[in-house]
Amino acid sequence: MAMGAATATLARSVGLNGGPLTELYSRTPAIIAQGAAGFCCLTAAASKLVSRRSNCHPKPFAWTGAARCMAYAATLKEAVQTDKAPAALGPYSQAIKANNLVFVSGVLGLIPETGKFISDNVEEQTEQVLKNMGEILQASGVSYSSVVKTTIMLADLNDFKKVNEIYAKYFSSPAPARSTYQVAALPLNAKIEIDCIAAL
Repeated sequence: MAMGAATATLARSVGLNGGPLTELYSRTPAIIAQGAAGFCCLTAAASKLVSRRSNCHPKPFAWTGAARCMAYAATLKEAVQTDKAPAALGPYSQAIKANNLVFVSGVLGLIPETGKFISDNVEEQTEQVLKNMGEILQASGVSYSSVVKTTIMLADLNDFKKVNEIYAKYFSSPAPARSTYQVAALPLNAKIEIDCIAAL
């Protein structure tokens, strides 16, 4: 009541009939309530739409949306395995094919048949790394020319020049994008490890 009287007084002070202004004030809570209800309905509808869209692939209705997405994503990647390259040293694949790309895990200079390093020499390990990588790429249906990105990890960055000379024999122009790092240590005390990404 106090607010209604104040509204009427304000209207008269500016030369307006307080009736319409007072009526608008009295209706304001209802207008706000209607707007809030409409917003809630819109939010609920949008939530249902997003929920439907997030169900990536038709699966039994008992599955949750997250489970459906995970199962569908699993069908989009394929593991690559070849006996012509060293076996994985842990719970990972030699390579994964997904989204028209091949992701090759870090490769060491191991002899596939023995699982031992070809030698303690960084040049010979580099040659063996790249040969092993070539076998994995071939098993994936691609080749060195398909590689778009490599990462080289060295135990000693002073070996950079030696590695470069050998590396250049395997990747023709335009050479893949590349990152090179010196790391604190590599698996099995390797001198070098290289991973790569190739286009299918």
